[in-house]
Amino acid sequence: MLERLFSPKSIAVIGASRTEGKVGYATMSNLLESGFAGPIIPVNPAGGELFNLPVYTKLADYPDPIDLVVVAVPAEQVPAAAEEAVRKKAGAIIVVAAGFREAGRQGRLIEDELIEICRKGGVRLLGPNCLGVINTAINLNASFSKRIPQAGQLGIFSQSGALCTAMMDIADERELGVSKAVSIGNKADITEVDILEALAHDEETRVIVGYLEDISDGDKFVKAAEKASTRKPVVILKAGITVAGNRAAASHTGVQAGKDTAYGAAFKRAGICRADSFEALFDYATALALQPTPKGDRVLIITNAGGSATMSADAVEKAGMSVPLLTPDLEEQLRQHLPPSAFIDNPVDISAAAEPRHYAAAIDIAVAHPDIDSILIVLAPQYMTEPAATVRAIVAHLDETIPVIASFLGGSDIMPSRKELAAAGLPFYDSPERAVGALKAMHEYGVWKHRPARHVVRFPVNRRRVERIITRRQHTNRLRLGEVKSKDILKAYGFQILPGRVTTSAEEAVEIARFIGFPVALKVISPSIVHKSDLGGVRLNLGSAQEVVDAFDLMMLRINKHAPNAIIGGIYVEKMAEKGLEVIIGMTRDPQFGPMLMFGLGGIFVEVMKDVTFHLAPITEDEAIQMLKSTRSYELLQGKRGVKEVDLHAIAVALQRISQLTTDFPQILDLDINPLIVGEIGNEPVVVDARMTFAALPEEQ
Repeated sequence: MLERLFSPKSIAVIGASRTEGKVGYATMSNLLESGFAGPIIPVNPAGGELFNLPVYTKLADYPDPIDLVVVAVPAEQVPAAAEEAVRKKAGAIIVVAAGFREAGRQGRLIEDELIEICRKGGVRLLGPNCLGVINTAINLNASFSKRIPQAGQLGIFSQSGALCTAMMDIADERELGVSKAVSIGNKADITEVDILEALAHDEETRVIVGYLEDISDGDKFVKAAEKASTRKPVVILKAGITVAGNRAAASHTGVQAGKDTAYGAAFKRAGICRADSFEALFDYATALALQPTPKGDRVLIITNAGGSATMSADAVEKAGMSVPLLTPDLEEQLRQHLPPSAFIDNPVDISAAAEPRHYAAAIDIAVAHPDIDSILIVLAPQYMTEPAATVRAIVAHLDETIPVIASFLGGSDIMPSRKELAAAGLPFYDSPERAVGALKAMHEYGVWKHRPARHVVRFPVNRRRVERIITRRQHTNRLRLGEVKSKDILKAYGFQILPGRVTTSAEEAVEIARFIGFPVALKVISPSIVHKSDLGGVRLNLGSAQEVVDAFDLMMLRINKHAPNAIIGGIYVEKMAEKGLEVIIGMTRDPQFGPMLMFGLGGIFVEVMKDVTFHLAPITEDEAIQMLKSTRSYELLQGKRGVKEVDLHAIAVALQRISQLTTDFPQILDLDINPLIVGEIGNEPVVVDARMTFAALPEEQ
């Protein structure tokens, strides 16, 4: 794929310099000092000699083929240098100079010219405005980084050259080392998608670690990341936020989505371990590189103090993992090998009498037990504590079966060398919270990796009915659908819509009510009114003809008073839904990643608690169920706290139907069903209110 970038046989540097401090000098120096075995060709119009190598005045003068060309000249000279590389039939070009699109209009024009040259010449372009590339397996440092990192397990990519250097430095400090490191800069050609694909198949890379500020192509990124994640962990720090796109002001779903939700949904779909800080980026990467993935969420905590035991247990449960009670046999085994003062529970508090051999014994017993998925060792400073000896004992009893990570509390006296711990394969953290954060990332990756095969169900629907509605609306530029037309579309996709009709008179409203059966609801139909209830535009549970007449007259009076300029399309008379649990489902279309589904409970759960969850469409039944489980209010759906259990499968089906609708019709920008009334198992959910927004037809050129 990027063979001639990562593993070139020969390298030329256009702009090689004799002046220390210049990029052309640093790049040449790095290539030579790293020990790259192939030909290194300095190019500079001045000619002469550099590092005992002949300097060619132009690339064409070099007689043999060139795989990789590093361009280290000012931005305005780069297109001409790229032309040289193309004529030489180079496989890849690295442009390290800045001053392109990030510098304004003139820089953008130069970058566009560079892209066109490389595209026509069939040459892959890294950068511009990048650090370069490093491949420790072949001693390649084609960058202006100060040094080549030690060989190791992390494949690093970064949109920032400076952070790429910092990431390599941390990888060295933690004795993880680097397999490949690449700075992608402006991503004029080679993007994070290309790098993910390359590192996914790189045998030297065990964990992929990335820093991104934006994503070039959302759909390609998700597909590439998902493929990479099936092979090895991918840990990414996404800096900055993106607006999900212009949404209708009234879109409830759009408001709830927020600015960064799409990236979270995309990363979840792709199995990416998302770090929310630079610190977490390497916390997660360290654990995933050094230890096996846990099979479940059950954590055994082993410590030597009550305070650290409590703190650790809190951290595990806050992270959504389990601190299980010990089984009688596990409890008995521990009691036989730990001091009499030990508190045998979970957490296991060995007490101040803890010796290195006690930690080792506890690890051996826990590793062999089927009810434990991971072990957290927490060491607090005590008079008899032996940190170094304890580390040696723990390391000697590490097992590839389940992960073991450590947190040593205290300063320099208690804390063994990070390098010693990492070199021994024991991830180390200076607080239980950070250690548990890493464990959670490992657990979530394990759950994702062992997820069921994705099977997206296709329901039988009336697609042509929806096509007609959308086409008519787009051609007349009526892009916001109210309740009635939105329900027409939803009915065509298998949703239960209660009988109802629009009328403009109280008398006809009574006739409709009698025909569909009391009790009924009355709702004002107006494109000018979004929140009908706020203006008295909704009346519920009307059980007689007189109630319908009174409600109709009062509703019209209030609307005329509070919204005298509103366009009234009539009053919608609808059969009242039976009582049930109100949920909200919807979709907002992200410009990068496409349709993003939303689910939440109605009322305060969505309005106040913001207890909503999102997932990219298309969605499987298992993913729909996971959406429900990921809300804090999931217990209510299960029938706890005095609420009857509702039909979870029916909600999952509703989410899948919305997924199908919004993938079938990219014209739908957002959709909101609020509420969907869900009953007990066996009762089909009912759409009570809905609205949609369509995209405008593109203007003719």
